[in-house]
Parts: sequence; C-alpha cells; structure tokens
Amino acid sequence: MKHAVLSGLLVMAASAMAAPPGDWPTFGGDAGGSQYSPLRQITTANVGKLELAWVHRSGDVAGAASATGATALEAIPIHANGMLYYCTPLNRVFALDPATGAPKWMFDMHNASGNRAPRKAAICRSVAYWQANAPRPNSACDKRVFASDANGNVYAIDADTGAACRDFGAARGHPGHAAHGDFDARGAEDAVHGSTTGPLVAGDLVISATSARDSMVDANDGFVRAFDVRSGDLRWAFTPIPDEHAHRTGAANVWSTMSADPARNLLFLPTTSPSSDFYGVTRKDLALPLTDSTVALALDTGKPLWNFQATHHDLFDFDLPGHPLLVTIRHAGQQLPVAIQQTKLGRMFVFDRLTGKPVFPIPERAVAASDIPGERAAATQPMPDLPQAWARQKLTEDDLWGVTPWDRAWCREEFRKLRYEGPFTPPSERGSLIFPFGGGNWGGVAFDPANNLVIAKGQNMALRLRLIPRAAAGARTQDLVGTPYRAELGIFTTPGGVPCTPPPFGTVTAIDMDSGRIRWQVPLGQAKWRGITAPAFLKWGSPNIGGPMVTAGGLVFIAASVDGKLRALDVRSGEELWQHPLAAPGMTVPMTYSVRGRQYVVIAAGGNPRIAPDVADAIMAFALPGPVQPPR
Repeated sequence: MKHAVLSGLLVMAASAMAAPPGDWPTFGGDAGGSQYSPLRQITTANVGKLELAWVHRSGDVAGAASATGATALEAIPIHANGMLYYCTPLNRVFALDPATGAPKWMFDMHNASGNRAPRKAAICRSVAYWQANAPRPNSACDKRVFASDANGNVYAIDADTGAACRDFGAARGHPGHAAHGDFDARGAEDAVHGSTTGPLVAGDLVISATSARDSMVDANDGFVRAFDVRSGDLRWAFTPIPDEHAHRTGAANVWSTMSADPARNLLFLPTTSPSSDFYGVTRKDLALPLTDSTVALALDTGKPLWNFQATHHDLFDFDLPGHPLLVTIRHAGQQLPVAIQQTKLGRMFVFDRLTGKPVFPIPERAVAASDIPGERAAATQPMPDLPQAWARQKLTEDDLWGVTPWDRAWCREEFRKLRYEGPFTPPSERGSLIFPFGGGNWGGVAFDPANNLVIAKGQNMALRLRLIPRAAAGARTQDLVGTPYRAELGIFTTPGGVPCTPPPFGTVTAIDMDSGRIRWQVPLGQAKWRGITAPAFLKWGSPNIGGPMVTAGGLVFIAASVDGKLRALDVRSGEELWQHPLAAPGMTVPMTYSVRGRQYVVIAAGGNPRIAPDVADAIMAFALPGPVQPPR
C-alpha cells in the first residue's frame, strides 16, 4: 500500500499550487476541505461591526410553479485569480469582482452544450479552479474554471474571459467540454445523467462524480472519473459497484463533496448506498465493501488503497453526506494527518490518512433484525463511543414533544404504532422510525487547527418509513423500481408539521480531537412554523442544510437554518457574537477571502424549498467598515 501511495507522488506534488493566504480556491478552502481560513482581520472583538458590503443577484431563481422547477442555491463560491466564481441552479457560471460583486463574465452551460431541452433547476454546489505552473500573459485557458452541468458534462472555461476552452474534450466531438458519453451502459435505460457535486481539481486532473437514481434496483453505477485538465482525455474511471454485480444493483455514487491530498497522491470519496434504497433482498448476498464507505484512491490511477464501510447492507439511506476532512490533529501527544468522516447519524470516524487505521476505536454493535420477507439486515453496525456523537442517539416515548398537549399525545400514540429498536431499526410493513437521521448532512463539519476542534453542525430529526406492498400503495409514495414495494416516508411530525422529536432541532457542536469529547454545544437558529419564528430564548434550534466555516479570528460563521440568518459564534465557547438577516436561508457553507487588505465573508443566500419556502438568487458579502488596515 505504501508503494501505491508514493507512486506518482513527485508528479502530483509538482503540479500542486500553494494558494495565497487570502484566497479560497476550492469549495472547502483547501484541497482537503477543512472549511478553515487563516484570515484574522475579523475577530471576536470586532465582528459585531460587520456590515453588508455588497449583494450580487444572478436572476436565476424560480418557485415550484415555474417551468424550470424550484431553485435551491447551495453554491460555495471560490476566490482565485483575483475573482469570485460560482454556479447557479439554472446551469450558469459567474465571475464577480470580489470587492464589489460586479459581474466580470457569465458562462451558460445549458446553451453551450447545444441542449434543446427546456432548462431545469438543478443542484450546483461548486466550481473548481486550475492554472498552469507558469501562466502566460494573455494566453487563453492557461487559467481554467471547471463546472459540471445537470446532464453530467464537465466544462473548462477560461478563468479570465469566460470563453469555452475548445481544446478540452474536443476529441469526443463536444467542443469546450467533455461529456460522460455512455455514462453507465451497465445501468437501467432511465439512468440519471447529472451531478450534484462540483468537480475537484487535484494536480493536473479534474475529477467529476455522477448522480444516480437510487430508488431502483438496477440504477446506474456511481462512477467517478478523472480527466486531464488540458485535453479532457479520460485518465481513469472508478465505480464502487464490482463488474460482476453491475446488473444486480447500482448507485453508491458520490452526491456530496470530495477531498484530496495531492502531496500524498490521495483522493477521498464519500460513497452512498447501493440501490435500491430501503430494500436489500436483491443485493443481500453481494459483496459491496466500497458502498457507504470512505474510500481512499490513488489520485494518479483511481485504484482503491483503503476503505471503511460506515453502514453495512444499507437499508436506511445512510449514505455519507460529505467529504472526509483532511487535516492534522493533535492526539495522544502527536500531530496526526487524518481523514475525518461525518455521518447522517451525527457520528464521526477518524482515520489515519495513509493507512485507514481508526484513531479512535470503532466497535461493531448488535442491531435489530429485519422482518421483511427474504431480507437479512446486517447483524452489527459500526458505532464508536469516541468522538462523542453530536446528535441525539436514542428516543423514548417520554422524550416525544409538541407545542401543545394535543401534539404530544398524537406523537406518543403514533410512536406506539411504529417499530423502533434504536439506531438502525430496519424498514417494515408496520412502519419504522429511523432515528437518528440527518444528524450530519452536506457541508456539516469544519476544523479549527488553533484549538484542535471539529465544529459539527447537526440536527435531531426522525424519519418515518413504511414499506407498502405495491398493489396496496397509493400514488403519493416513492416507487422502489424492481422491488415488491413502494415507500411511504417523511419526517416524523404532527399533521400540522410540528416535529415529534424534542428540541433543539439543530445544533452546533465543538469536539476536541485529543479527547474525542464535546467541548460545547449550542442550538442553531430559530425554528419557523407557518410563518412564525420561534423566539430565540426558547433555544429550540432549527432544521438545517449547510455547514460552518472557521477562521483564525476565533470565529465560526454559519447560516444553514430556516430563519434566514448568518451568524458568527466564538469558536472557544459557542457564544453568538453577531447575526445578520439574509435574502433567503443560506443553506450552504460560508467562505472568506481578502482583497486589498479587506477581509470579506460571503454566502449564497438562496434557500432550499425542501425545508423552507423562501428562495432567492443572492450572493451576499460582509466586511468591516472601510477603509480597513491589514492586521499586524
């Protein structure tokens, strides 16, 4: 394994570029996705003076009644080459002046592809940046922005002008971009051709992942492909589904973000569940170790080096919701380069980055058996004691909650009808409670190297899931294609939408990486119900999508909640020091950069109609009142 890690090391390291400290050149700030910035102009002492500096609006916003469908703006802008770059949910890429928000150029992926189909809203979380080791002045495409569209194409765009790089992918007859082509001939004909994660640049490769329709047995496989950044030629392709099982199952794709360590020739993937969701009879005897796994690949070849499976024989949709953070922690008197993987259960696995050996023990614990005919749930699942879980792990009838006594009584009556035997309770025809669920989700963790803390955003919600024989199922259920069932599922709430799980519904938690124990935990945001925002003093927290950013100024910046506010917390205590209303909930990760001695904090404030009705198209930047002197 060591030999495989070291092969190609010098080549990849030579191509890696050290970004200036004021840049944010990738979605997570660095290739390892730490979501940390060394900038320190904005501090705990002055953050209260932070004010809105500028707002950019793309015009790419639509409601559910629109022909495009409702938009969800989850982009994390990047700062490189003296510009701010981001993608919209309607398949466009913008370059902005980072000091004013004024547009420099716009590239329309939908039109560039010659697509004659109607424009549809899609998730675009990030773009990626690359430049030659010695860019030539006024030379086209020596600096490139890469973006993926809703059809699975990868585009190379001149970072200075916004023109398509015509040399990228031209060999496949797609000037200006490289298509995935056959995509996955091993999957069903109605495979999903798209991507919800942005491309990742590592060395001279641009890596792209694909979407999958995981509610069908023979879904398209979760391919990850690496292209040459200049020519678009395919360098390697990886799928978690073995060739011999290609028509027995599929998916196991990467829907969230990826991370890389080019100096060590490593690429890390958080894979998802094999298809079909919630029903595993058709795949119960298959060896699928790379599904629901943290997978370390050799960056130059795409060959697996090590993996750890977070959920065995997944019946719960417990896919991995974000990239492993590649950071160096202080633990047991040593500096350890690690990969930190969050999960939907609000748990965390910490691995030695090179070997995959767990830093904290990961015991296997017995879990409940399935009662679905022919199903065989895994007998055990990995459940570490440390690091401590940041989401509630168990639920009792006495815990159930509601705004009124009627709410609580209704929740308790429904709870008695459901099957619930702790974490990993399998789906059933009776109806099961999947809890915890959504403890961690997209963008949810960041690392503070100064205090050796992982900052984890989480939520305490439960999923209600029932498998209904196909002949008896109603139209408002999810079809599990190729199985005898349809699925009825939704968050466990009263008919009026009040959660049955007790508050806080959302939290921010700091976990010490030496001890693995929680340093502090605070509620995140204010819940909203029928347009009414819960008072902050109730400390109910909020359902959320998105995650935190940490800065060397001692601050955690986070939005994510349904109340539509950006907040700054003291990283040492969790105390809220500042907040500002947004155009719509910021269901993404904030980022920061410095221009001409002034630090900006930026967030895409566009909402997500899955959990909040308000949507917008705003990129919002905040800074201290100018002029600002650089810190000493």
